[in-house]
Amino acid sequence: MSDFTEQNRTAAPDGGFVIGVDAGGTYTDAVVVDIAGGHAVARAKRPTTHYQPSTGVAAAIGDVLLKAGINPADVRSTAVSTTLATNALLENKGVDVGLIVIGFNQRMEVPAAAARYVPGGHRQDGTEAEPLGLEFLLDHLKDLHGRVDAYAVCSLHSYANPAHELVAAEAIRLTSGLPVFCSHEVSMQAGMRERATTAVLNARLLPVMEQFLAGVRKALDEQGIRGTVQVVRGDASTMGMEQAVRSAASTVASGPAATACFGAQYAATACCDYAGQQPQDVLVVDVGGTTTDMTIVHEGRPVIDTGGMLVGEWQTHVDAVEMFTVAVGGDSLVELDPVGTLSLGPARVVPVCMAAAWGVELPDPALWAGPGLGGRCVCAGAGLEGDACSGDALLQLLCARRAMPLAELLAALSMAEVTYNGRMMRLARGQKIFECGFTPTDALHVTGALQLGDAGASLRMARALAALRGEDAVTFSRNVLERAEARIEEAILQHVARREVGANFAGFLTRRQSFSLLDVSVRLAVPVVGIGAAARYLVPGVAARLGTRAVFPELYEVGNAMGAAALALRGMSPS
Repeated sequence: MSDFTEQNRTAAPDGGFVIGVDAGGTYTDAVVVDIAGGHAVARAKRPTTHYQPSTGVAAAIGDVLLKAGINPADVRSTAVSTTLATNALLENKGVDVGLIVIGFNQRMEVPAAAARYVPGGHRQDGTEAEPLGLEFLLDHLKDLHGRVDAYAVCSLHSYANPAHELVAAEAIRLTSGLPVFCSHEVSMQAGMRERATTAVLNARLLPVMEQFLAGVRKALDEQGIRGTVQVVRGDASTMGMEQAVRSAASTVASGPAATACFGAQYAATACCDYAGQQPQDVLVVDVGGTTTDMTIVHEGRPVIDTGGMLVGEWQTHVDAVEMFTVAVGGDSLVELDPVGTLSLGPARVVPVCMAAAWGVELPDPALWAGPGLGGRCVCAGAGLEGDACSGDALLQLLCARRAMPLAELLAALSMAEVTYNGRMMRLARGQKIFECGFTPTDALHVTGALQLGDAGASLRMARALAALRGEDAVTFSRNVLERAEARIEEAILQHVARREVGANFAGFLTRRQSFSLLDVSVRLAVPVVGIGAAARYLVPGVAARLGTRAVFPELYEVGNAMGAAALALRGMSPS
């Protein structure tokens, strides 16, 4: 496959087109790529709609088709990478699952609403250890009737013989009519807790993934696109829609997998000094709005962690690309403490420079910007109109004022910050409210590196915050960008050191700045490939700190969507 380039052409090449889509935490990107040459015909970027992710996907697909000017009938396949499963688990979404554990009568901490033990199970050689206790199972099903929405079944050594899981699953379907997930379907490895957890997570995510993919299919049908739909798995492979519904947990690292595939495509085509040389290893850094995700490409291929991915607090048997994340992105909130110490993230806000684009006029920062709560302004969202305001004092206040400093809002409502934070997450996902604050994106506007929004608004906010530190606005903004670069640098060093040497060396590097008699410097031995719209402004500084070079392949701004397209093309290859 040739390296991806963008061409202005709309005629259908031999084989037609594929669409790659990445539904990220902040933006949803889409690209159209011709199958014959691997060239990008068009790209689009739309805001991610968290309250209904398929809506943002539909908007991005419609936009990219319009720009490409192609016949929808010529689209052979659409590949989608998404943070949907990750977000659903972090927000505790999904259905209540009843776990049936067969032959293992010990307590297990799993993400299930209820767990029940049934006699049975097998030995490691596949022989039956004890007959299946169907009468126990039927009693448990009566007890759990109306209390759970799906079941997961995990039997002792079912990877050697799944007979008891299959019988139990059939009994559950006949008795309850609810969906059932067996652990042997998702893992053939030893480890009861990990297999049970993986089965439970798949059961929990079924309706979330089902609704999302139904929305994607509907959007494609409305555009006249009849091709197949592939969903990117965390292990940098793809699966069909039906399998994705049954194996939703395997999409948890879908976005980083697409990141790794784009980096691998670059490494395979651009990092060789002479013909026949092995592709160079690279570190791929995807700078998003909320987080920065990093993956490793070795000899032109993403590195896969086959030990099972940690999903929140739950260890699973889900294979995924080796990845690490730091809660710093272009939209990370900048805050000051009472003595002026600067902190960055993990909260994400709308940059001050983009408030006008979101239909809000912020109060003069000189009147409210300050330490602590003084870094945030709460604004009325697009979904806060008419009846949406009735019966809720917070929403009524924002309907009237449209934008209020957070400290003033809490004082007016006599509301505790912890109460507000819980409500804010729910209201923000429904697009009823959003928060504005100073971010690295604003800092780039102040320094003149970026001109996407209202630089004047960023400058006014920077002046107000900088005054608290005895700095001018430009110096303050440069300090913000340096802090972002330092956070990303530290995350890279920690992961690479732990991977290459061990935890003790990683801990040593964490303390290297505190040594009085040692001057410790570390150089990264591989180039850094930047992905994401904000990467161009942060990754070069990170690379310089690490003594390496930063590279930006063509279309790096929509790199994850290009990675999804690459996987779609690979899935269509006869080889």
